[in-house]
Amino acid sequence: MDTIFALSTAPGKSGVAIVRVSGPAAHDATRALCGDVPAPRVASLRIIRDRKGGRLDEAVVLTFEEGHSFTGELSAEFQVHGSTAITAALLDELGHIPGLRSAEPGEFTRRAMENGRLDLAQVEGLADLIDAETEAQRRQAMRVLSGDLGKKAEGWRSKLIRAAALLEATIDFADEDVPVDVAPEVMELVADVTSELQTEIAGVGIAERIRTGFEVAIVGAPNVGKSTLLNVLAGREAAITSEHAGTTRDVIEVRMDLAGLPVTLLDTAGLRETDDAIESIGIDRARERSAMADLRVFLVEPGNSPEIEPAEEDIVLVTKTDLNHCVGGISAKTGEGVGELVERISSTLSNRARVSGIATRFRHRDAMERGVGALTSAIGLLPRGEDAADLTAEEIRTAVRALDSLVGRIDIENVLDEIFASFCIGK
Repeated sequence: MDTIFALSTAPGKSGVAIVRVSGPAAHDATRALCGDVPAPRVASLRIIRDRKGGRLDEAVVLTFEEGHSFTGELSAEFQVHGSTAITAALLDELGHIPGLRSAEPGEFTRRAMENGRLDLAQVEGLADLIDAETEAQRRQAMRVLSGDLGKKAEGWRSKLIRAAALLEATIDFADEDVPVDVAPEVMELVADVTSELQTEIAGVGIAERIRTGFEVAIVGAPNVGKSTLLNVLAGREAAITSEHAGTTRDVIEVRMDLAGLPVTLLDTAGLRETDDAIESIGIDRARERSAMADLRVFLVEPGNSPEIEPAEEDIVLVTKTDLNHCVGGISAKTGEGVGELVERISSTLSNRARVSGIATRFRHRDAMERGVGALTSAIGLLPRGEDAADLTAEEIRTAVRALDSLVGRIDIENVLDEIFASFCIGK
């Protein structure tokens, strides 16, 4: 396998830049640059020299033995001063060492998976951790990266392998008297796994929302203060405000962090009947986006009702309380009720987030749903006894294969390129 290298920190000026090297020639490269190889996993100060013997930089150098690095290979890290000239010179020197080449996007992580340091779910968790913008995203990504999904999948796999083995024993000894009826234990094992899978499947939608972000739409008639409220919540002039109706023609999006959750606020066009073709398109988009939103905030004038029927957890508020003196409403102009609105949105979404599972992607849900489908068939076949034991066992094995794809044991080549393409070159 080639020895690869890359800048693992963000390009540009910084206090420290880290260049990572991994592969069989990693320590040879370290010796070529530093004159020796520091003791493994001990931070050591070294002078890095170019191939002409000139002093390139003074750096902290870390080396790792095979089996003790991120990739599982012989590795080295050079923590140099974060000058673009220094990092460029170091990368150039590494490129001139025989047997070394620049890493491809995600190649360090891919090697970690191929060497058994991470399973596929953990790789996805690492990608999510790098992209995390809020506390909820960080916590969720850490659960996946720590291997929680893999541990669950291994538990399900063990139970199903036990169930299949019991059935196969009845097939192998079909001509002999088998003193124990295995059907009750097989049924219990299969039913337990099915129940746990269904619970996990139910939480994927919310987990996916934590990963990608919730959407909250601000909905109402023209001139009820939607854009003004969006600007107050965003803390900037994200939307144009005007006393003229129909100013907002398209959906305006603002990304926020509410109670650690990623939330995109949507300012939509005012809902009304209009002959203006462009405004009409904006209104249609407002209806479509608000229908898909996780939560809607309806702003209404006193005595009016929302133009769209609110869902159970949607929030309906009387607006412009600075003018109509309505108690319990909201005024974006004075700030009255804005804090309470933020608290209601945060509380509603936080309550939903509590039911999220460990599985975070639709790929995970698909694998688990395939597993449940096979196990449901197995449960239907079990009452037929020995006559269908081989079919039942095959359905259970099908479920095992579906769950194996969760952590990358099988059937993953079609998703690997997409996953690793999202990584930076140094990861």
